[in-house]
Amino acid sequence: MTLSKRLFDLFSALGMIILLSPVFLYLCLMILIKDGRPIFYVSERMKTPTKGFNLIKFRTMKPVAEDSGVSGGDKSSRITHTGAFLRRTRLDELPQVINVLKGDISFVGPRPPLRQYVEQYPEIYGKVLKSRPGVTGMASIYFNAHEERLLSRCRNREETDRVYRRICIPRKARLDLLYQKRNNVCFDMDLMLRSVFKRMR
Repeated sequence: MTLSKRLFDLFSALGMIILLSPVFLYLCLMILIKDGRPIFYVSERMKTPTKGFNLIKFRTMKPVAEDSGVSGGDKSSRITHTGAFLRRTRLDELPQVINVLKGDISFVGPRPPLRQYVEQYPEIYGKVLKSRPGVTGMASIYFNAHEERLLSRCRNREETDRVYRRICIPRKARLDLLYQKRNNVCFDMDLMLRSVFKRMR
């Protein structure tokens, strides 16, 4: 990560915290009142091929003893009413501003992957994770909706994992590698604006 990108992330994150703190507090209370604790969902993600971190989101699903892999149709019954709204608006990702401040992720970059996929595909993620993972990015903007449609049709964890590995990982990796070639602050700002306007549709 370049110094200019890190400074951009820091100032943007501080600005968002100041501006959106009322929204943050309101969402915390909404989840607490309607769905109970825990308010946050914390899951390990990878920021390099060998180093993980705890990614923070608002909780959108009913907790279970064991949870692994990406979310597909096999997990849809666990999504709470509040969680469906948060996922649709992407407000569940608002707590990731904390991860940006800590330097775990950037605002723009490849979405941070689960350890199991990084270990299964070291040749792919060795290249993708040369960029600091981000809250949004080219794959999030141009492939996320298609990915959600593909995974929503999956009936069990094995099918979800198979579709994700065979289709989603290689397609997202191609977009993430295209981002690496154009990586600069101006392009990051453009992608952030595209992401915001897409979510407002």
